Amino acid sequence: MSPRLPAALLLSVALLAALPAQAALARREQAAVDALQQRLQAAEKQYREAQLASDPQAGSAAADAALAEIKAVIEACSRQRGCEVAPMLAVYDRLLQATAREAAEPEDPDGDLIDERDLADAEVPAKADAAALLGEDGQKFVQMVQFNPAVQAGIRRWLTDLRPSLMDSYENYQYLKEQMSPAFRKRGLPEALLFGILAKESNGKVHVASRAGAVGPLQFMPATGRRFGLGNDGSGFDTRYDPRAAADAAAQYLSERLAELGNSIELSLAGYNGGEGRALRVYQSSGGRSFWDLDVYNQFPAETKDYVPMVIAAAWLFLHPREYGIVWPRVYSRNATIQLARPTSLYELTICLGNAGSRDGYLRALRNLNPRWDPASTIPAGTPLAATAWIARLYERHCLRGERLQLAQQLLASNVQAALVRVGDPVPANAQQGPAADPPAPAPAAARPAPPPRMHKVRRGETLQGIARQWRCDLDDLARANKLKKPKYAIRPGQTLKLVGCG
Repeated sequence: MSPRLPAALLLSVALLAALPAQAALARREQAAVDALQQRLQAAEKQYREAQLASDPQAGSAAADAALAEIKAVIEACSRQRGCEVAPMLAVYDRLLQATAREAAEPEDPDGDLIDERDLADAEVPAKADAAALLGEDGQKFVQMVQFNPAVQAGIRRWLTDLRPSLMDSYENYQYLKEQMSPAFRKRGLPEALLFGILAKESNGKVHVASRAGAVGPLQFMPATGRRFGLGNDGSGFDTRYDPRAAADAAAQYLSERLAELGNSIELSLAGYNGGEGRALRVYQSSGGRSFWDLDVYNQFPAETKDYVPMVIAAAWLFLHPREYGIVWPRVYSRNATIQLARPTSLYELTICLGNAGSRDGYLRALRNLNPRWDPASTIPAGTPLAATAWIARLYERHCLRGERLQLAQQLLASNVQAALVRVGDPVPANAQQGPAADPPAPAPAAARPAPPPRMHKVRRGETLQGIARQWRCDLDDLARANKLKKPKYAIRPGQTLKLVGCG
């Protein structure tokens, strides 16, 4: 008979025998938890990529699928031993909040009011007056400029009489930011500087032209533009109007000025506005003194003296909005592309899109994003049109079919001439009274001279497309008869046009 083992020893042996099974169970549970974590990470990545999709419909479907997967993972986690649900719920909540901030799109495309609490600029600290609280880009700008009474006077002007222009500039810049800001980042230039120049030069309106001949969002003169690759691209389009190309040229130009002007933003801006030759001569003759040195300052024209502090002031407000009580307009600017399903024009799109989610509608955004197209020109079906995800959604809802589209087409087909009627021929005041005389017999057809071609004198603000609609002309025939080139069909006030191909 075997001797009996002590009870404590028997318990120890039993526990040792169970350890491998428990370890295997723990490994299987941990493997299951790890698998769920991997599924969560993959779904989160899919969701973020869906938010950046160029096709809004495909992006929405992918985002919904990712959310469904995250929910399934959370449910599986709740049943899996060792899996913590709370962190997964936090991921789900964070994704939804991030999407609300990035897209911030109204629920109803027909224009429900947006809660003012949603308009707060969450990216800017409450006390953004210290450079240490700004990002690296903002700190760099603050350190490079002087905040003095001249800049303060510029801030006062932007916040009073020019506040509407400042708001418009910000809104327009949000649509253009994705095209323009990379050029400045690439050369280490502050984004705030780009915004300041854009606000002062054009208010972010791509098609602005000055009396001196500067055009585009950053107002390049023809000769300066050619130095940096801007000008006619061979199709008749002037790339000074292209936001991406103009920003790249401006970044190159400013980099050159900073390098030769002691890294002074003020003097570089003076060169941008008042001529690089003048800025360099003043800098060299003054021994490199500051733009704000009286002798230096007085060597620049009045326009440049105003330009420099106004650009810096706009840039300063871009970085410090809350300090000055600014709430920037909410802009739904996530880029997307519309593949046109039918021929249309920017004017027609502007009417059928409405203004849900925008105070002023979408004509400026569409023109800025598609600078090659005249707003009245017919854009062929199948053309890719640059837009935003929100505009693409409105396009699908209102511009492919339905009453809004029919209304837009009716309005664009209308013209003043079609409303006028002739009641009778005018009678001279000194016409002889008496029985009406028989009308003269018409001359034989062969004897009647051919009527002279009709002419139209261009008035300020008219476009060739508008004149073609007014006189019911074929646009191509009218352009050929007057030797006007696509796509701009440039005409000027006072110019006389032959009305060829008109009804």
